[in-house]
Amino acid sequence: MQAACGQVSRPTHETWQHGGVTPATHSPSFAGSVDSADAVLLGLDPEQREVATTLRGPVCVLAGAGTGKTRAITHRIAYGVQSGQLMPASVLAVTFTNRAAGEMRGRLRTLGAGGVQARTFHSAALRQLQYFWPKAIGGDVPRLLERKIQFVAEAGARCRIRLDRGELRDVTGEIEWAKVTQTVPADYPAAALKAGREAPRDLAEIAQIYGTYEQLKRDRGMIDFEDVLLLTVGILQDRHDIAEQIRAQYQHFVVDEYQDVSPLQQRLLDLWLGERDSLCVVGDASQTIYSFTGATPDHLLNFRTRYPQATVVKLVRDYRSTPQVVHLANGLLNQAKGRAAEHRLELVSQREPGPDPAYAEYPDEPAEAEGTARRIRDLIAAGVPAGEIAVLYRINAQSEVYEQALADAGVPYQLRGAERFFERPEVQKASLALRGAARSGGNDPLLDDVVELGSQVRAVLSSTGWTAEPPAGSGAVRDQWESLAALVRLAEDFARGRPGATLADLTVELEERKAAQHAPTVQGVTLASLHAAKGLEWDAVFLVGLTDGMMPITYAKTDEQIEEERRLLYVGVTRARLHLGLSWGLSRAPGGRASRRPSRFLNGLRPGSAAPGSGSGAAAERAVARKRGRRGPVLCRVCGKTLTEAGELKLMRCEDCPSDMDEGLYERLREWRAVQSKQQGLPPYCVFTDKTLMAIAEAAPSEGGELSMISGVGGRKLERYGADVLAICAGQEPGAGESDDA
Repeated sequence: MQAACGQVSRPTHETWQHGGVTPATHSPSFAGSVDSADAVLLGLDPEQREVATTLRGPVCVLAGAGTGKTRAITHRIAYGVQSGQLMPASVLAVTFTNRAAGEMRGRLRTLGAGGVQARTFHSAALRQLQYFWPKAIGGDVPRLLERKIQFVAEAGARCRIRLDRGELRDVTGEIEWAKVTQTVPADYPAAALKAGREAPRDLAEIAQIYGTYEQLKRDRGMIDFEDVLLLTVGILQDRHDIAEQIRAQYQHFVVDEYQDVSPLQQRLLDLWLGERDSLCVVGDASQTIYSFTGATPDHLLNFRTRYPQATVVKLVRDYRSTPQVVHLANGLLNQAKGRAAEHRLELVSQREPGPDPAYAEYPDEPAEAEGTARRIRDLIAAGVPAGEIAVLYRINAQSEVYEQALADAGVPYQLRGAERFFERPEVQKASLALRGAARSGGNDPLLDDVVELGSQVRAVLSSTGWTAEPPAGSGAVRDQWESLAALVRLAEDFARGRPGATLADLTVELEERKAAQHAPTVQGVTLASLHAAKGLEWDAVFLVGLTDGMMPITYAKTDEQIEEERRLLYVGVTRARLHLGLSWGLSRAPGGRASRRPSRFLNGLRPGSAAPGSGSGAAAERAVARKRGRRGPVLCRVCGKTLTEAGELKLMRCEDCPSDMDEGLYERLREWRAVQSKQQGLPPYCVFTDKTLMAIAEAAPSEGGELSMISGVGGRKLERYGADVLAICAGQEPGAGESDDA
């Protein structure tokens, strides 16, 4: 059922209203296979169902954290396949990480749509480049440069520019940014200046290194990951026959994390699409945290402008986090500014209440790490698995003190971003042993008198180092045991999801997961940067080092950079399902001067702190907001849809819903505002915004209580302008009004 642009269809009396809705996230690894279109829709909420059943034309899904976006789009693809409306081979789903693409492929297989291609932009482009290179260019495809930092170092040396380790990393990042924004070396200085880049070296020097780096690659017949996209774009632009061949293959496109699309990726997507509009994009502007790589939410925010006929669906039901976690996440965004903030989604938790977020202040960083380790140890003792706990920090250099503290506390941990699971030596050895046991069948003495699949796997892996009890302490031995234990748990989940499955079935599953990079969970506390945590979730999350200078980071100077830091903290908060800890240390080392302050982003949110811009007027405004505040969703008074955008919340209706505004009253209010603006020397919007005036003209309040309920009429403005506004609404002449700045 398709709704008009920007409107969500009304809920129907489906099972989701009676406890039948399945969680949007944290679902079992192995569900029963789905064999019909109707079965695909079971357990979806109304908005997810609308996404799943709207298969034609452009579709934009604005999906908040934890609202089941991956679930919605995979069920959309599966519904199209199961209903016969989409051919599996005609669908290309693209996302940004191998892990996300692997998870998508795994879900699609379970839903009976295993033939659908789900890849990263780079993976899809590389396949096309390798296939069409002989026809378009001739000869062999250049070799792919896996790590460009070594070439950048050599380029710097050739230019007689010495780069330290930090500068080398940052210059490499500048080259990547230049390439995804399609900026050539000669144009880099002007483009970087215009974009406000915080360059690590003189712009002319970086341009020189960039040009030399490109020459080095050409001389050695190599290309980097950005070249994969650039060359594919070049071929599709120059060879219309090849472009048409790809368009004949792929007729339907789904793009996940659309807020992270770079100009180059958008150009490639446009070439894939051609003149068609069979496109479904999913994203959340409030989770834009990679702008330093060239990502921009503009494509997401401008989608309705580009496709006026698009169906827009908003997912705001948060199935991941408790109301307490969601309340803090919403509070962070309520203080945000800028274009992304104007389109923020107000999440509504669907979970039972849980503990309040815990704030902790420590004298120094080691004390903070030790305190965090103690709290983690207590959670594990209370039954929270170590693999369901994460410590998140702003930069990777912060990890060392937490590694030490967890090791001292006897808590296992794993560093996010370390070696891929299926490439670990112990996993490769275990996989080989399982394949051998599967081939030998009943002739393997390890499997004598062992029938159940989990027991068979435990028996086989006991020969490779797995034991029923973990080894003491941490380090390499414990890491290897954790890998094998993850395989055991995977086998147990597989057996529960597929009764009667054999060891041979499991080895096939492992091979498919390896190809998809869909790794099982390792049971250790995750240590990760906030950027690396995007797309993941845990039962308990500890956000550490939350001081001004680290969050926001010290080199974030412009308003846009500060807002991206706020969004980064928002991403961290929304990783937590149940337990959330936020902490900071007042100095770097024991005995140091306590000069650090908690992150400004927590002002007004942590106990005892004042909100930004606090004062008597702001306090009164917050008091009114608390008095009228809602914990549940705000519904459109016309169609009943959940409202999420700031402008819609002011009007208490969807932008597209019919207005019952008194036009004459609105004009009188505008005339009065113009007088006030002139008298006070302020822009008109500082008196009341147009949206607030429209809301007043629609509500036509008759007394102060009704006026105070309108968003944008805070305590200060009620006191200052309330009498005038109520007089105008009553058809009377307003008084002179106040003109001082009290």
